Amino acid sequence: MAETKTILVVDDDMELSDGLRTVLERQGYRVIQARDGQQGKQAVYNHRPDLVILDMMMPRMGGYPVLEHFKGKTDAPPIIMITANEGSRHKAYAEYLGVIDYIRKSVVKGLSGKAGEAADKEAAED
Repeated sequence: MAETKTILVVDDDMELSDGLRTVLERQGYRVIQARDGQQGKQAVYNHRPDLVILDMMMPRMGGYPVLEHFKGKTDAPPIIMITANEGSRHKAYAEYLGVIDYIRKSVVKGLSGKAGEAADKEAAED
């Protein structure tokens, strides 16, 4: 039996984070959540996730210091950055720091919203 993959979602937007958790758990992933970059860094060391989904702007510590911390570390997990920011310079810097993808939050919110609607519809039909 294949080992369940773990994804760490680091975002201070609880609605978005919970939506992502729902979508990913329905796909069979184990999901861990952190609310800022400090918690996210600690969760990487404590849980060794297979993937990190990281918000760019958060209180206490945002996504860039987390990326800077893990840049060049051979044991760092792959990281996808999510952001509401539309700037191409931000994307270029995130890519320089090693993200495997850079996704606009509007896309993520749309996906998690649709998943929530589908889950609600399925529950209502049961």
